[in-house]
Amino acid sequence: MCRAAEDSRLQWPYTARMNASPPSSVSFRQALLFWLKLGFISFGGPAGQISIMHQELVERRCWISEKRFLHALNYCMVLPGPEAQQLATYIGWLMHRTWGGIVAGALFVLPSLLILIILSWTYIAFGEVPLVAGLFYGIKPAVTAIVVQAAHRIGSRALKNKVLWAIAAASFVAIFALNVPFPAIVAAAALIGYIGGRVMPAKFKTGGGHGKAGKDYGPALIDDETPTPPHARFSWARLGHVGVAGAILWAIPMAFLTLTYGWNHTLTQMGWFFTKAALLTFGGAYAVLPYVYQGAVGHYGWLTPTQMIDGLALGETTPGPLIMIVAFVGFVGAYVKTIFGADMMFLAGAVAASLVTWFTFLPSFIFILAGGPLVETTHNDLKFTAPLTAITAAVVGVIMNLALFFGYHVLWPKGFGGGGVIGALHRLDWVSALIALAAAVALLRFKYNVIHVIGACALIGLLLKTYLV
Repeated sequence: MCRAAEDSRLQWPYTARMNASPPSSVSFRQALLFWLKLGFISFGGPAGQISIMHQELVERRCWISEKRFLHALNYCMVLPGPEAQQLATYIGWLMHRTWGGIVAGALFVLPSLLILIILSWTYIAFGEVPLVAGLFYGIKPAVTAIVVQAAHRIGSRALKNKVLWAIAAASFVAIFALNVPFPAIVAAAALIGYIGGRVMPAKFKTGGGHGKAGKDYGPALIDDETPTPPHARFSWARLGHVGVAGAILWAIPMAFLTLTYGWNHTLTQMGWFFTKAALLTFGGAYAVLPYVYQGAVGHYGWLTPTQMIDGLALGETTPGPLIMIVAFVGFVGAYVKTIFGADMMFLAGAVAASLVTWFTFLPSFIFILAGGPLVETTHNDLKFTAPLTAITAAVVGVIMNLALFFGYHVLWPKGFGGGGVIGALHRLDWVSALIALAAAVALLRFKYNVIHVIGACALIGLLLKTYLV
């Protein structure tokens, strides 16, 4: 609830907060402490993270109005990359210039990176210990159910007519049966949307956004009619400076890796691969996961399918963007390949995790710092384009393929084998199937929190591995 005082113990009624005055200013230190706190409590995926920011920044602290918050959010939804992290970067930039945006975006990610480095090391070093193995035995079926839930959630919002259903079905067939690379699917969907938006525009008007502001939480520091601050006004010179700076920040580490280790070295290829992944994350992390497993598992062999599933489970249970699973991929890939030698396996993993995080999130900062001034030239809500609507539809089919991929490796850990349907049923891990079914019911029917479902399934897996299996 919006108020001038920052004492979270107070609970003002609505009429009182409508009469509250916004804070006269917010110091850089105050903002830094909030962004640091947010980095440690940002559970629940993008929806939960955006909800936390709305409650804190719009309703409670009065730092930004509802309309300006949604205006920034709708821009972030159009971009590739994690929209919650980009929204934090945008608001930090709007309040405290470039360094405000950098601090806000970085602190949204760094706690998750540190936690995932520790968890990744624990997993790869002690994964065979019965305690850890039991926990993951229950978590893996839950992850399969979570991916199904993601497909349902995105599909129910995106597939509003037969044309979009057909795009989703075609993308599923393309990636499942024809093994078409994910970037090609995105490009084809964008082309279909571009053409379809002109031939049949009514079919491509269901895309995105988070709507218009519907509530007034009282006056805010950055209010509806607050003039755009000087640093947020567009200029071609500033756009050029940001673009050049971004190119340099990408080129220096990439050149260093190439010259030091060679183009085909694991670290160099990770930097290049996750740069491409960062530009394909339309629709959230679940959309790019198929591309990540195609490359990290199938092409490069940095980790196994089972490890990929386990990494997603770790990503679901830590704060920060789900796309932070890239840190797990980098850690495991470098650790297993002992790129720095057998005596420095942890260092190799930590360096790789940090490196891929840099290349994955650098474009997000550039998009905000370069595009923010353009967005601030108007305070009208942005609209999703027809190509993005088609891409979102295609993403649904891609995520369903991901669910099948996970389901196969979890429910048939030894493969189908021979014997047709009877043989497949014989090799089915029925315990994992029942856990997956229970998790799906809990998520889809009873709307339980993802963290709670993972925790319950982990406990069930531990008990089963300890006493029954």
